[in-house]
Amino acid sequence: MSVAENNKPEEKNAFWETIVVLVQAFILAGIIRTVLLQPFTIPSGSMVPTLLVGDYLLVNKFAYGYSRYSLPLYNPEWFKGRLFGSEPARGDVIVFRLPPDPSVDYIKRLIGLPGDKIQMIDGVLHINGKAVPRDAAGTFKSDDSETNGRAVPVYRETLDNGVSYDTLDLDPLSGADNTQEFVVPAKHYFFMGDNRDNSTDSRFTVGYVPEENLVGRATFIIFSIGNKTPFYEVWNWPANLRLSRFFKGIQ
Repeated sequence: MSVAENNKPEEKNAFWETIVVLVQAFILAGIIRTVLLQPFTIPSGSMVPTLLVGDYLLVNKFAYGYSRYSLPLYNPEWFKGRLFGSEPARGDVIVFRLPPDPSVDYIKRLIGLPGDKIQMIDGVLHINGKAVPRDAAGTFKSDDSETNGRAVPVYRETLDNGVSYDTLDLDPLSGADNTQEFVVPAKHYFFMGDNRDNSTDSRFTVGYVPEENLVGRATFIIFSIGNKTPFYEVWNWPANLRLSRFFKGIQ
């Protein structure tokens, strides 16, 4: 019997061991994605300057417990409500399922809790009749078409729980700067984008978001590439990578 024939059983065993390892890796990745962390990419500028087009981030799916919307394949018959649920905090950046179409993921900042009264007056956010402090914080210019190459005013808001974040004011005369007063229903939340004049959010067609629609809290950016460069265009990475945003926490 030749040496090659002696090695065949070992080669066969090594092949199946490799298959088993790969299957285990896929199962583990599926569990992590379903239960713990899920990757998302930012396709639009509604959360500029906090999140930019081309940011790739991880979302903590354990933060608020689990609902039928937390699972990869949405099925309205699985169960209702939340398991291991916990309350989100005002100011959290959250991924949720769009109420009119639960197959769509949105990411916005949580502004209104159940029972809150929310209103925009002359570009200033008001919560329960009180203006949220808003301080000028310089300007912002995007590396894509979001700001059309111009420097846009940035305002830093500070909520009553101490959470601070930057917002953009693309148009000081925007229709989004003055709204009706919204009263958030029980077990619902009110979301807004940080790019206040260019965000489809709870002020408009999104409406109030049921608590079971929450998917998870955005935690940190793992990768970022500018100028709307597709991820697969590796040859364009050197000129477009935003290295300063790698592993940056989201506030």
